[in-house]
Amino acid sequence: MKLVIAKDYEDLSKQAARLIAEEVTRHPSTILGLATGGTPVGMYQELIALHKEEGVDFSQATSFNLDEYVGLPGHHPQSYRTYMEDNLFTHINLPTDKTNIPRGDAADLGAECKRYEQAIEASGGIDIQVLGIGNNGHIGFNEPGSTKETTTRVVQLTESTIQANARYFDKIEEVPTQAVSMGIQTILGAKKIILLASGKAKAEAVHSMLEGKMTPDVPASLLQQHPNVTVIVDEEAASALSVKTRN
Repeated sequence: MKLVIAKDYEDLSKQAARLIAEEVTRHPSTILGLATGGTPVGMYQELIALHKEEGVDFSQATSFNLDEYVGLPGHHPQSYRTYMEDNLFTHINLPTDKTNIPRGDAADLGAECKRYEQAIEASGGIDIQVLGIGNNGHIGFNEPGSTKETTTRVVQLTESTIQANARYFDKIEEVPTQAVSMGIQTILGAKKIILLASGKAKAEAVHSMLEGKMTPDVPASLLQQHPNVTVIVDEEAASALSVKTRN
């Protein structure tokens, strides 16, 4: 795992966006794996700027998002479809029919999970997957206890994840308690992975991911077995790392 320590969140966002832009420029039909949450927002803003100012072209690319809340239709203000439209899709030239997000309101969630896995496989697999990391070490919505054999499925969100996501809703009772999420096996199937972490609250999770043992109790630690992972963190998120790892 390659560690990059950015000086701050803005620098982290610029470096991550540049890696994505370079991938799309080299391979116009890149299959992107995209993430939601607070951390990637700056990266998406930088990608929009690169598209508008430098002509980075997404017209032949395809995207697959990591997850979606169970029970929320795509048009819901707090759905991840809405998040992606607001933060990226409507500002670049990625065709709408090439943007893929699990349907959290599907009548048959089991069939939807199977369909999503098959769609990723049919595309040839994800070329570059963007990840954040939860305070408890989750990636996507793969909570502690998720094994490397897991594929896209319905997951039960932990109380800490529900609390962390409550800031996006009017009240905590509105926060969904389940999500459809790519599994660890699905994520590890990506050819390249970029993981982003910002802020002091993520420092312990970053430490466990990079310096701890591989264990389902810290799902992000399972990335240690992937051959091409770039971890981009700011100084605060790197603050619990040993001098050896930082260097």
